[in-house]
Amino acid sequence: MATQFINPAGIAPPTGYTHVVTTDARRLVFISGQIGIDANGEMKGGLLAQTQQAFENIKTALASVGATFDDVVKVTAFIVNYTPASRQILAETRAKYFNPQRLPASTLIGVSALAFPGLLIEIEATAALAN
Repeated sequence: MATQFINPAGIAPPTGYTHVVTTDARRLVFISGQIGIDANGEMKGGLLAQTQQAFENIKTALASVGATFDDVVKVTAFIVNYTPASRQILAETRAKYFNPQRLPASTLIGVSALAFPGLLIEIEATAALAN
């Protein structure tokens, strides 16, 4: 499978993501938005803890189909009451999961609320696999 991560000239250099990702993958995996709730149904407190849990949930979802974060080609994050400090928390946490040479395309959206009271972040992912 050939996947390319491209940051074309003429677009400002990205920080923590890639502008364009192409793939000739044979199988796409769509992971529903993951939130800061663990396997026991317990909601984590604070944006950092919820972000870490959301990425751990994505890691588990990826593993369930034989994938890793290296296979992720697109992520979308929704943050409640977004501030620049929120972006920093997200960036520092996701840097622990993604290879800096294979950063996915990415979208960040500030929202007023998510599905349950107390949720602060939701992250969805798309992965591309060779088989």
